[in-house]
Amino acid sequence: MMSPNERWVMTYNGEIYNFPELRARLTREGMAFRGGSDTEVLLGAVQSWGVGQALEAIEGMFAIAIWDRDRGELHLVRDRFGEKPLYFGWVGGRLAFASELKAFRVLPRFTPDLDRDAVAQFLRHSCIPAPRTVYANVNKLEPGQWATFDRTARPGSAPAVRNYWSPRSAIDDAMRTPFVGPTEQLVDQLEEVLSSSVEARMVADVPVGAFLSGGVDSSLIVALMQRLSERPIRTFTVGFADRAFDESEEAAAVAKHLGTDHTSLMVTDGDAADVIPRLPDIWDEPFADISQIPVLLVSQLARAQVTVSLSGDGGDELFAGYNRHAWLGRLWRRGAAVPDPVRRMAGLALQRLPPGLVDGAASVTRLLPVRMQVRNPSTKVAKVGKVLASTGPEDAYVSLISHWEAPESMVIGAGSRVTSDAADPSRWPPLTGITEQMLWLDLIGYLPDDILTKLDRAAMSASLETRVPFLDRDVFDLAWRMPMDVKLRDGVPKWILRQVLYRHVPPALVDRPKMGFGVPIGSWLRGPLRPWAEELLDERRLRTQGLLDPGPVRMAWKQHLTGRRDQGYGLWNVLALQAWIDRWMPGL
Repeated sequence: MMSPNERWVMTYNGEIYNFPELRARLTREGMAFRGGSDTEVLLGAVQSWGVGQALEAIEGMFAIAIWDRDRGELHLVRDRFGEKPLYFGWVGGRLAFASELKAFRVLPRFTPDLDRDAVAQFLRHSCIPAPRTVYANVNKLEPGQWATFDRTARPGSAPAVRNYWSPRSAIDDAMRTPFVGPTEQLVDQLEEVLSSSVEARMVADVPVGAFLSGGVDSSLIVALMQRLSERPIRTFTVGFADRAFDESEEAAAVAKHLGTDHTSLMVTDGDAADVIPRLPDIWDEPFADISQIPVLLVSQLARAQVTVSLSGDGGDELFAGYNRHAWLGRLWRRGAAVPDPVRRMAGLALQRLPPGLVDGAASVTRLLPVRMQVRNPSTKVAKVGKVLASTGPEDAYVSLISHWEAPESMVIGAGSRVTSDAADPSRWPPLTGITEQMLWLDLIGYLPDDILTKLDRAAMSASLETRVPFLDRDVFDLAWRMPMDVKLRDGVPKWILRQVLYRHVPPALVDRPKMGFGVPIGSWLRGPLRPWAEELLDERRLRTQGLLDPGPVRMAWKQHLTGRRDQGYGLWNVLALQAWIDRWMPGL
């Protein structure tokens, strides 16, 4: 679309939630509009205020390319939190950009050269952190960035990059004005800013619904939606026969209490297996967060009834919702009292316990109330082992989010130590305590590179638009202004969110151990997916490719099949990589 004065030309993917206010402001300043789209308002803001002020004013999710015809400059912009992707690179001496990586494959002079350091990062994190992609000559724009090329830019040159929004600066600003007042007032304020965010994201000229897992985050978003709606909100969830991974009953109970129009789908092993061949096409580069499968299935389920769905993603990263936030610091402090050699030996021993033995021993917890039950005990015990075997709390965090401990040694030709830019402490704001450090690292790494990538690609493949109310500037600001003890209190994660939720849903419906949106990948690889996995993990195949060292892969596969260790998540990373290679680089 072109601006009224024909100076600015824009191509854009996303949604500007505050465009009605911006339109009214621009109208008062004398601008006339021809239609009713947020795109026209965005262009009007750029024409009237310039790119920088327009970016400061807008609230939304977006990937934008703006061509300034007068100055001969191309501006590429990605939203603050990284909800929408934007790729760019030089191809045959010309600049290319796209919101899908596969778009580069159709350019005649594109050479798909693998970035082996990026492959090593993928094996560690299950995704490839920005600014890298799987291709050596294509980059991701990072969240909150604004990159500019001018018409004289030489092929291969880097753009001028600035942050129009910096999470570090935003956190610094928030912490300089901490919330002071009674807790009940903070709960009121949190409900108010969340309600405003939800209301803005419910505005659409198409049917709107929500994902509902029955956990704290999605239940709170749905509760606020239902309070704002005159009719039942349409909610969606998927469940599994394996109760260790199923929350469909809990979601149905929350839906019944709130009065939503709820749809639930029980997923069979066959349903999950059917979508696996599609994954390399949906995620254009290797991606291996195993919850991609249920997110894809619930997106397809929702799209049959709605065009837009709200999601509870982001609540964990802002309000300390992951299990590691609750226990890593406490466990490390207790472990520090034990001599290092003894602590590390104990950690290694816990990691080597057979999963079947641990799960069997923990089965007695099923006799306890739901909130006291242990779900996926073998996985949790292995994580405790990782922490105890670490050299320090920062190393423990990296270990917890890593599925292969030394991926650099597995990828032939990779660097000796491959880490994401987020691991550089010089980029961190002044934080106190390991929990705050984990929240920061989750915010700038795990959230955009894994969680939001998973959500966006799965939903877009089903032609479903997702919106994330927790990722709002006012919500973010309040989250970082509040003290840590209201996020994590007496070992209870997201304590402050729970206080808001209890105003709408009885505690008994939502107080239970955090599960996560996973699938029983360990048993699937020993069962229905074994023939597929055997082919992709074949030792001769791996040696011929020359990308991965077959030794660690084959050892992990053997350990998994015999039940000595649950290597399902690490093996899923390798399998996702191999499936991607089959689809996009079969000649490797």
